[in-house]
Amino acid sequence: MTDEQQIRALIENWVTAVHAGDLDTVLADHSPDIVMFDVPPPYEGVRGLEAYTATWPGFFKWQQSGGSFELESLEVTAGVDVAFAFALLHCRNADDDPQRLLRLTIGLRKLGNRWTVTHEHHSFPHDDEPAAPAITAILDRWGADTATGDLDALMVPVAENVVSYEIDGNYNGKSAVREVCAAGLGSASEIDFTVPNPTVESAGDLAVAWSIDHVTADGTETTSRATRVFRKTAAGWRLIHQHLSYPA
Repeated sequence: MTDEQQIRALIENWVTAVHAGDLDTVLADHSPDIVMFDVPPPYEGVRGLEAYTATWPGFFKWQQSGGSFELESLEVTAGVDVAFAFALLHCRNADDDPQRLLRLTIGLRKLGNRWTVTHEHHSFPHDDEPAAPAITAILDRWGADTATGDLDALMVPVAENVVSYEIDGNYNGKSAVREVCAAGLGSASEIDFTVPNPTVESAGDLAVAWSIDHVTADGTETTSRATRVFRKTAAGWRLIHQHLSYPA
């Protein structure tokens, strides 16, 4: 095969693996130093294969709700040891606009006679970014940050004027919510927070997610009902309201 054909096959296999949720194949042919500019934050990009790997479980979870990831077009240009490709893909729910396409640019280097992905850039036109993958990624990151006790990271997607109806009271503002989170992190030596299969609906710059939250503190699990409202800002999606409760 020519270099262009090899790269085309590599990317087509990657797209198929993404849609199938096949993480091992998604990671194959990627550099340990990969830099990815993704649709969700962080703004400065995801750097390194470990960080790149961590972005996919949330996306796979979104796909399980009926999301698609299919190649629409692909162009490849290859030099002696450097190449790039650009593509358009369908990345949407069944009821989304079929004309909304994900834009993808990939940079590659030939290392040891093998083409390796060193850069990916994924985006939608600014006013048309789908909310569900981004919101799901935030919920997944909250789980990871809870496990490590990283309070600063937990607060990144929280708006300054957030209003939170917690189990034990109502809290206005990011500082008040931060105190609640700090108390929660300090209440147990080991805490696991997961949000399995959240439902996300969005319109314009607003998104609503509802779910059953699972919290395990020192081996004891509790579940609560959660409704969260996010607003899209220049810095990404930010939590502006949440309502948590147990059945009466």
